[in-house]
Amino acid sequence: MNAASEAKFNRRKTINRIALTLSLAAMAFGLFWLVWILFETVRLGVGGLSWATFTQMTPAPNEVGGIANALYGSFLMVMLATLVATPIGIMAGVYLVEYDPKGWLGNTTRFVNDILLSAPSIVIGLFIYAVVVARFKQFSGYAGVAALALIVVPVVIRTTENMLALIPSALREAAYALGSPKWKVISGITLRAARAGVVTGVLLAVARISGETAPLLFTALNNQFWTSNLGEPMASLPVTIFKFAMSPYENWQQLAWAGVFLITVAVLGLNILARVVTRNKI
Repeated sequence: MNAASEAKFNRRKTINRIALTLSLAAMAFGLFWLVWILFETVRLGVGGLSWATFTQMTPAPNEVGGIANALYGSFLMVMLATLVATPIGIMAGVYLVEYDPKGWLGNTTRFVNDILLSAPSIVIGLFIYAVVVARFKQFSGYAGVAALALIVVPVVIRTTENMLALIPSALREAAYALGSPKWKVISGITLRAARAGVVTGVLLAVARISGETAPLLFTALNNQFWTSNLGEPMASLPVTIFKFAMSPYENWQQLAWAGVFLITVAVLGLNILARVVTRNKI
């Protein structure tokens, strides 16, 4: 190795060390804040947990109570939004890949879907407020479900489209060669092969809407009491956390931290489940 080659090698080695050091420093910086947030969430959240937290309704200031109504409201609205939006998102993703991959309608749908993906959730909340709440002059759980479903749909569309696009064309052609109709190929071959990725996208969408506050402030609002009627205002965990965390009352602040801990554990669990599904895909 001559002197010029050795100098070039040493320069590249130095640049590599600098890049590696900066990368490790960036990773350590991010992990520091993540660990600090998780530590504070566990420290303050566990202290607010009790049996009353899961069994009693929203308390008055400085009185004993819980967030059972908020937990139930969040679960109900998230579950219904997922059930409504998932079939729409999957069918739209199937259309984009299998029926109109390069047509004008497919390209327009992708463009609109990209806008929805990047739209702030508060904009979606204001849209549902103008279309549903203001028109019917009533905050309701239905409006909250509609807002959350609008957040889920673009995520599921994008995930489904990406997963189906990864399926080799030879797999479809082999099924067509055996005489299978198109609907059978899609349902029995391509969707089955991409199901792990599609399920992962749905779980990630659920994890996202579980912590959304802004859309529910404009749609479902809040309710201090237990209600199963989606036609009236309904409590949710993110809105309750927002309300209690801003209050000067100690018992409300403790319940807010308990809610933060519960929603963090739920979202973390969904993300872990999504990783497991992806890793063990068939």
